[in-house]
Amino acid sequence: MKRPARNAACQKTGRGPRAAAWARRPALPRALAAAVLLLPGLALWPAGPLRAAEAAAPPARLGLPPLPGPPATAAQAELGRRLFMDRALSFNGTMSCAMCHVPEQGFASQASRLAVGLEGRSLRRNAPSVLNVAWQAQLFHDGRETTLETQAWAPLLHPDEMGNPSAGHLLARLRASPAYRGRFERAFGGRPATMDTVGAALAAYQRTLVAGGSRFDQWRFGGRRAALTPREQAGWQLFSGRAGCVQCHAVGPRDALFSDGRFHVTGAGLPAPGASLAVPLAPGVSVSIDPAMLKPYDTPQPPDLGRWEVSQQPVDRRAFKTPSLRNVAQTAPYMHDGSLPDLDAVVAFYAGGGGGVEGRSPLLRPLALSEADRQALVAFLHTLDSPRLPALASAARRP
Repeated sequence: MKRPARNAACQKTGRGPRAAAWARRPALPRALAAAVLLLPGLALWPAGPLRAAEAAAPPARLGLPPLPGPPATAAQAELGRRLFMDRALSFNGTMSCAMCHVPEQGFASQASRLAVGLEGRSLRRNAPSVLNVAWQAQLFHDGRETTLETQAWAPLLHPDEMGNPSAGHLLARLRASPAYRGRFERAFGGRPATMDTVGAALAAYQRTLVAGGSRFDQWRFGGRRAALTPREQAGWQLFSGRAGCVQCHAVGPRDALFSDGRFHVTGAGLPAPGASLAVPLAPGVSVSIDPAMLKPYDTPQPPDLGRWEVSQQPVDRRAFKTPSLRNVAQTAPYMHDGSLPDLDAVVAFYAGGGGGVEGRSPLLRPLALSEADRQALVAFLHTLDSPRLPALASAARRP
């Protein structure tokens, strides 16, 4: 189900995920442009006139553990924001971090199944959200990086992502750029743009993308019994009980990351033998094609072996990291390869026991879920959206 590569930043979609095509949605109102984002005890941007509903929103960190990572200054985080949004960081000046991690799309990309890189190239995996990334001990779908500071350089130097030929080439451009004149020195005590300061600035900004305080957090950790509807509460009972979702998407007594941080083989993205290929032609219109018909025109792709590419351990073959489910309704499509278009498909996939693949996690098993059960689970997942998402998106695009 490979879709034509298109510019991810130009394909904004509706609030929820879509099964085949995603409708456009209007831009965020300018009234939300002023926002306050907090590091521990530190305001990053001046408080502006927020609407009453926004001002009354629960704390952004309700339901989240203490913020990890080294302390950063406001100047470092603001510099990181400029870098994150700047297309000049790519070799040909067309790609920014925000074009795969679109602020209005949950800092992921709803536009295509696979991430889109330089010159419209389709990348091998789906773009994960960077919301609440500060709490991730291992980064990327395969966990190949362990700090935000070092992670930043992987896309910057990847030939199909940002395309820079070397770190030195990009650093020389940043040092010569009038837009960054003196900014690194002010943020880092006189130090210029280096691999360390670029990574530290991007990490400092990403650690401000804190998005808790969801209705579920208000219900479970904030004592608001009316925050969830009866159907949503029924979905939580399934999630934490009979459906067994909490075995991988962990929820604790005081906070919840909705991930165990481990790697599991689910079989997602592997077509069943003899299965037809659904090719979308227009919104809501598709045609089924025998994959054998496309073989003469297809370029064979090597299998994605996931965590095995990092660990070289047989048990990790086709294993991928458990994503957090916070703000999950905003980050379609799902799985490492974007093969599941919406939350209904995700629930159906796990209700069927996952994909038929050797080494599949023993935690997966077919579930006897009624249609009402599945709808309740999907309804529960929608309660994990943070009310801070509009403010985070507006602050990202602040002039």
